[in-house]
Amino acid sequence: MRYQVPQFIEVEDKIFGPLTFKQFIYIVGGVGMAVVLFIFLPRFLAIIISLPIILFASALAFYKVNGKPFVSMVEAFLKYLLTNKLYIWKKVDREITKNGQGTNKPLQQVYVPKLSESKLKELSWNLDIKENQNPVTPNSDSQL
Repeated sequence: MRYQVPQFIEVEDKIFGPLTFKQFIYIVGGVGMAVVLFIFLPRFLAIIISLPIILFASALAFYKVNGKPFVSMVEAFLKYLLTNKLYIWKKVDREITKNGQGTNKPLQQVYVPKLSESKLKELSWNLDIKENQNPVTPNSDSQL
């Protein structure tokens, strides 16, 4: 039995003439808000306020940034504004001495016990320690 595999699944269906459902909602919402402004405000003020609304609605409907819809950029912008930000790096001022080195705490040495039970155990222990200090990413070999 043969089944037909759907194609072009990332393309939305055109429901209202040349517009998709989302585009139609954005345009109708922008025009509806402009009409409400024209009804309740003087004409000059309504034009000034409704022009950015109509431009924003048409950008939501038709404009794409790097192949992604404009609404995803607006969503990312709002998420960035409203969520907490985590700053990892913080500059620390250091006093510079004559030799050019900063006066920070001296580096602490890590105590490494000497394993002498067998050479094989000692080698495997060294390999484990060095791998933990400099982990290898799985994709680093494929980039060489």
